Order: sequence, then structure tokens, then C-alpha cells
Amino acid sequence: MAAKTVDELSKLNLNGSADKVTSKTNGTNGTAVDASDQDSDDDKEDEAMAAGANGPATTAAKKKKKKKPKKKKAGGAKVQSDPPRVPVSQLFPNGNYPAGEEVDYKDHNAFRTTSEEKRHLDQTRNDFLTEYRQGAEIHRQTRKWAQNNIKPGMTLHEIAQGIEDCTRALTGHQGLEEGDGLIAGVGFPTGLSINHCAAHYTPNSTSKSWVLDQKDVLKVDFGVHINQRIVDSAFTMTWDPTYDNLLAAVKDATNTGVREAGIDVRVGDIGAAIQEAMESYEVTIDGKTYPVKSIRNLNGHDIIRGSIHGGKSVPIVKSNDQTKMEEGEIFAIETFGSTGRGYVQDDMEVSHYAMRPDAPNVPLRVSSARSLLNVIKKNFGTLPFCRRYLDRLGQEKYLLGLNNLVSSGIVQDYPPLVDQKGCYTAQFEHTILLRPTVKEVVSRGDDY
Repeated sequence: MAAKTVDELSKLNLNGSADKVTSKTNGTNGTAVDASDQDSDDDKEDEAMAAGANGPATTAAKKKKKKKPKKKKAGGAKVQSDPPRVPVSQLFPNGNYPAGEEVDYKDHNAFRTTSEEKRHLDQTRNDFLTEYRQGAEIHRQTRKWAQNNIKPGMTLHEIAQGIEDCTRALTGHQGLEEGDGLIAGVGFPTGLSINHCAAHYTPNSTSKSWVLDQKDVLKVDFGVHINQRIVDSAFTMTWDPTYDNLLAAVKDATNTGVREAGIDVRVGDIGAAIQEAMESYEVTIDGKTYPVKSIRNLNGHDIIRGSIHGGKSVPIVKSNDQTKMEEGEIFAIETFGSTGRGYVQDDMEVSHYAMRPDAPNVPLRVSSARSLLNVIKKNFGTLPFCRRYLDRLGQEKYLLGLNNLVSSGIVQDYPPLVDQKGCYTAQFEHTILLRPTVKEVVSRGDDY
């Protein structure tokens, strides 16, 4: 999911000429006998007989050459539709999904690239890697659609629905049947945070229609999961060149964090490098120049199976945090830049929720809370969800029960996070896998 506060893919043309059959060479048995050669021999015999009985061969009716039946076109590789609706498993039937950006380890970890032991260990996690790469390919195809189709004048409801429809179609799991959403699908609610709102906003069904404006700065943060292995990646969109430097700063900062991250690296050192890159930029808006600041109480985070936020954070400012990244871990390296204070607080209507992995076993006196908890467990588990997803499952009048689950500590709510009004914020994010032999930026694409 977007942030964690400090506090917490041309068909093959196999048609040959239908009018002329040519001789072909068989790679195994040498030159094959052409059917037309056999027909030619038959023609010669018929002509000779006709010449002896009826005169010149030219008066004889020549035997027509036999035509080979047309070969059917071989099944070429399928291509994606627009909008994307073909599951990626059909585009890659052999299960070999594109790898992300693979970066060799350096210095004292350089041995990992050639270590037989590490290679063997890497190969034992093939299922894990396949699932992450499948999810990443779905994310790339979905965001390509989003980047080509999101335009000012659209409502946030339309944008969220479009992204989530793509994600569900490409995973092949609509999530309407009990447990289907736990197999694959949406990793967390689509974050569509605008301007001073940095993270965790998605429209509720009852929210007032929010129309995207030409001068808005839109953060698009969405996740894809395969077998509850979540790919978390985000980008920022603008339609006014005024904000180009803001986006450049945050993209540079995120790439710096990705570059610095690795096994045995202290997260505090990563934060220092991110801040240095981020705050080397400034942006001029309406004639006034603003320094780009790292939002100091927003962090990257590790990702564990079934949970978008594990126990580790990756700061985006300098800190004394000595926590090290370890082999096998997965991290979402995300950075946020702001023209404001560089500090966010909770505001606006809550939409994001998730059942806590360490939820206490407490009695629930509100009956709607008990029934809703059962729905959450069977459809989302500990994966984040939003109120629109409950509506989609046909749940009604659940708000009292949901609030009760939050107050009981069973469900965690994630309010939108905002900087001061009038400022602008931007975000970029990638998921990285700290494999035994290499660091893989699995969500990397041609776009960012």
C-alpha cells in the first residue's frame, strides 16, 4: 500500500502460397520429395499413351496437378486487449513471466552472483519468483492502460474502477466468490491521492464525485497479489509541466533508494541517500520557488505474504535506524516529496482497512461486527480492503460493525494522509526482491 507512517505483453503468418507448392528441405531427412514431381511423372506417362493413340500430345487432356490442402494457421501467441481483459496466464502459458531489473550485489556481497550455494537456494524459491513476476507483469499492463487513459474530467470513481477491473481480469479472479480474492487479485485499494493528500485516499461509494482537474497532481498507488504475494508500485501523473521538477525529484529519490537497498544495508543509510537526492531539487509554481522536501513521517516498508506492511520500515530521511535488510526479504521502496511542510497527518473520510495479523481474540457484542468479520476473513484475510469492496460483495449497513471491529483492535483503519492545504505532493514506488544471488526490482518497467 502507498505508505507507512513512522508510527506504525504479431501473430505467426504460416500461410504458404495456395497456388504453388514448392519443394522443402526437411531438417532431419534432407530434401523431401515434392508432390508436384510425382504428378509430373504421371503427366508424362499419360501424354505418351495419348500420343501413340491419338496423335500429338498437345491434343491430349493433361492431368491436373494435385493441390496440397492448405495448412491451418498455427495458434499464434495471444495479444492483450484494450482495455486489458486477457489473463496474463494466457499470454504466458509456459509460466515464464518477464523478470524485473536484476542488479548484481556489490562489495562484500559480490560473491553471491557466482556462489553455487546461493544459486541453489535461489532455484528452490522458483514458485515464489514466478508469482511475484506474474503480479508485476499484471501491474505493468494495468498501469500502461491507466497512463494512457486517465485524463482530466474523469472522476476518481471511474479511475479506481478502471484500474481494479483490469487487475481482476488479468489475474483471472474477480473476487466475487468466497475465497476467490485470496487466490489472486487486487493487492490493496487503489490509492488516488490528489495534491496535498499524499496517500491512502480512494473514493467510497458514497463519496462526493471528485473530478480530476488539469492542474491536479495525482498519485496512483495500487497493488496486485498472486497467492497473497503483493506487488506494490506507484507513480504520479500531471497534465501541467509546472510540476515536472517535483516528479523528477521524487523519481530520482525512489531510484536512489532502490540503488542503495540490499542485503545487510542499514535502512537509516538508505534514508539519508534518499533525502539528499530529493532535496537537491526545487520547483517554481506561479512564480514562487519551493524546495522539494521528503515527507519525513512517511516510509517505505517490507512486505510479507498476506500483509502489505511487515515489521520493517525504510525511512526517506536521514536517521539513526540501524535495522538491516536481510536475504529473502521483500521491500516496497517508496518516496514522497512535498512543496509543503514535509509532514502529513490524518484527515478526510477513511476508506482503507485491513484485518490485523495480530488481532486480539475479544468478544464482539455487535452482531453486525461478528458477521462482517466472517466476511472479511473469507474474502480478504489480512489483505487491505475498502468500503467499495464490501459494497461489491453485497454487504449493506455494515458501517456500525466495521467501526466496532476497528475500536476492538481487530481491524486497522488507514485514514488519508495529508500535508498542508495548497501544497503539492508526489510519489514513486517499486517492489524489490532481495534474492540470494541478485537484487530484483520486480516492478520495474519502461515507464519508471
